[in-house]
Amino acid sequence: MARDFKRSDRVGAQIQRDLAELIRSEVGDPGLGMVTIQEVRVVRDLSVAKVFYTVMSASLSLAECTKLLNQQASHLRWLLGQGLKIRTVPKLKFVFDESVGRGQHLTQLIEEAVSRTADEPE
Repeated sequence: MARDFKRSDRVGAQIQRDLAELIRSEVGDPGLGMVTIQEVRVVRDLSVAKVFYTVMSASLSLAECTKLLNQQASHLRWLLGQGLKIRTVPKLKFVFDESVGRGQHLTQLIEEAVSRTADEPE
C-alpha cells in the first residue's frame, strides 16, 4: 500500500492551517496587514519549517514584515506545540512568497501584448 503524502507534508499542511489562525489572533501589530500563509515546507526530520507568506495592505515594508514574523516565530511555535500532537514542533522561518507578484506581473505583460496585437491593423 503506497502512501500518497509524506509525514512532513501532512505536518506542513497542519501547521499552515494552524498558523493562519494564530497569526490573525496572536500577532497584534496593525502595520502587518493581512497575512496569508501560502505554503509550509517541513524538512524530513521535522526540525525546520519554511513558512511562505504574502501580505496585503501592510504599512510596513516586506523586510519589516519578515523581521516581525521571525521575531514572533518562537512564540508562534510554542502556541503550535499546544495544539499539534507531535513530539517536536519545527522551528519556523518566515519567507516572503514572491510567486504571487511574479504571476501578476506576467499576467499584466500578457494582457499588454494581447491588447497591442488587437490594436494593430491587419
